[in-house]
Amino acid sequence: MKELVCVTGASGFIASWMVKLLLERGYRVRGVVRSPDNNEKCGHLERLEGAKEGLTLLKGDLLDPDSLSAAIDGCSGVFHMDCPVPSYTSTNPKVEVLSHAIKGTLNVLEACKNSKVKRIVMTSSVAAMAFDLHKPKDAPLDESCWSDEDYLRESNHWYMLGKTMGEKAAWDYSQKNGLDLVVICPSLVLGSLLQASPNTSSLVVLKLLNGSSDSYENSSVGVVDVKDVANAHLLAYETKSASGRYLCRNKTVTRAQMIEIIRRLHPDYTLPTRMIEPQISLSMAK
Repeated sequence: MKELVCVTGASGFIASWMVKLLLERGYRVRGVVRSPDNNEKCGHLERLEGAKEGLTLLKGDLLDPDSLSAAIDGCSGVFHMDCPVPSYTSTNPKVEVLSHAIKGTLNVLEACKNSKVKRIVMTSSVAAMAFDLHKPKDAPLDESCWSDEDYLRESNHWYMLGKTMGEKAAWDYSQKNGLDLVVICPSLVLGSLLQASPNTSSLVVLKLLNGSSDSYENSSVGVVDVKDVANAHLLAYETKSASGRYLCRNKTVTRAQMIEIIRRLHPDYTLPTRMIEPQISLSMAK
């Protein structure tokens, strides 16, 4: 088998596909999860082809440096893919998200430095780019764009702020400590689920399917398949010349186009029919 790598947040939507791809390519994988014995959350990983020989699940938390050090020690590479989304029951989403996004990321990088990891590939998000208030209105979104932190804070967009601040902290730490960091910034990630429960991005489609509303806001969004995102991470790891940050997106679609695709594939579903003009539209063109 190939070298040993670590995947944080291994039971997540994108990370699960990352683990699957790494095992298929012959890597030995340490997956960091909160509850490795929880079959509902981690059983799909243990059932992956090659998992018995190549996958080890370890209990870890981004705010527990010792657990991260144990998981990363001896690894050639790290795929840092763990980032919390505010829960509906959270009483303090600001603290819940920002502490993990910033301090958690720095804990991962500290462990990488101590273990002399050769390359870190980190999952950021288009959310760290899309709210760049200094970008000319008609200019396309690209890797030079950074979301405005003050705007996100004032708008209570804690996930987006966490992604922005977490990535900036990662770049600052990596540059000061000589770490080889590559960042992938995917747009809305859709595709088949490996895990039992739907993730946040999948809810964008599920909300169109569940009949909860007869209307939809016809906003546009960049989309990309989860398998392509996992492959982008692997390419970023294996390609020596890879550097910096990469926006990962396939195409831009409107909600109306999403609904039409679903209607064509699944005509029995009751889908929203009344269109509402979007309040905010973001250019995702490249």
